[in-house]
Amino acid sequence: MAWKWPWPRNAGNGGARLETKDSAGSGFIAFHAQGEASWTRRDYATLAREGFMRNPIVHRAVRLIAESAASIPWLLYEGNSEIEAHPLLDLLERPNQRQAGATFLEALYGHLLLAGNAYVELIEAGVEARELHLLRPDRVTVVTDSAGWPAALDHREGSARRRVALHAGGAVHLTLFHPLEDHYGFPPLEAALMALDTHNAAGRWNKALLDNSARPSGALVYAPKEGGNLTDEQFDRLKAELEQGYSGATRAGRPLLLEGGLDWKAMGLTPRDMDFVEAKHSASRDIALAFGVPPMLLGIPGDNTYANYQEANRAFYRLTVLPLVARTARDLSAWLRPVFGENLRLWYDADRVDGLTSDRDALWARLEAASFLTDDEKREAVGYQPRRAGEGDLS
Repeated sequence: MAWKWPWPRNAGNGGARLETKDSAGSGFIAFHAQGEASWTRRDYATLAREGFMRNPIVHRAVRLIAESAASIPWLLYEGNSEIEAHPLLDLLERPNQRQAGATFLEALYGHLLLAGNAYVELIEAGVEARELHLLRPDRVTVVTDSAGWPAALDHREGSARRRVALHAGGAVHLTLFHPLEDHYGFPPLEAALMALDTHNAAGRWNKALLDNSARPSGALVYAPKEGGNLTDEQFDRLKAELEQGYSGATRAGRPLLLEGGLDWKAMGLTPRDMDFVEAKHSASRDIALAFGVPPMLLGIPGDNTYANYQEANRAFYRLTVLPLVARTARDLSAWLRPVFGENLRLWYDADRVDGLTSDRDALWARLEAASFLTDDEKREAVGYQPRRAGEGDLS
């Protein structure tokens, strides 16, 4: 269909001439479509503002994951031997002058959860003096080479722009899996966007209703005793008053002054009719599901699939926190290994995770009862090195 009106005469319209009238004005076409919901934009700044900064469920879920993951201690191995002191461990303990290790990692995990991407830059400050810095995701663009492979990062700060190479000694790009994107990750918050908008819209609607004495919307019915209709002047005046004084969420429930056969008929649903509380809880559970946080840990009622809080906390660490820490450890190991010139491998210390103490106690009890294993085999099963000469046995 051509978008130029009037349409020209051609074979498509049978060669018919367009009918013209002297009194006709300019032609137009009106298109009508069913109204659709308005959704939050999917960029990092909007998701961070509408989610983390304005939604309590998202805020708590992101903080719970990021703080829990950042509190897990690191271990460093060279081959199969653990190294207790090394410059790499010192670097992770104090990445830069502004941030300690836990604060740095909390921000890194927060970027992954809200943007699906995290960018870390290594700065050489001198001999054996290095610093790690995070680059905000919305200020970074991935630059590809002629073959389409990521080669560098363009970092923007105001009007300034600089390019950082993606290699050891430059920067690293950490991502979460994205099924439709080659170079950028997919944030969990975007998967919960419908639930986020529903939760936020319910809060705004409820606040507007409370500000207007909790009165629902309705309609004016004109039914005078003697019959008849409103005059054009009366209709226009009433319509203008409704639009200027009673339209919009901020004016919901404002009382009307009725006269001349006008009657008020309530049409809007009350919070009870809408099952307002359950709708918010349902949206909250969807948000928690996207982040992998048991609703019980966020104080959301109605979905206690775990027998108790301790079991929910253990599932949270096993299914959400530890996989996130493990993939981060692998990415950082692959990136930093060439810098230090050694066969190093980062991992996490599960023995010092408070949420997994019961699992660890059960493992030790099973090993203690396994009489068919030697002491060294028991030590290896729990991640310790073989016993040196002169040390006591496991018991």
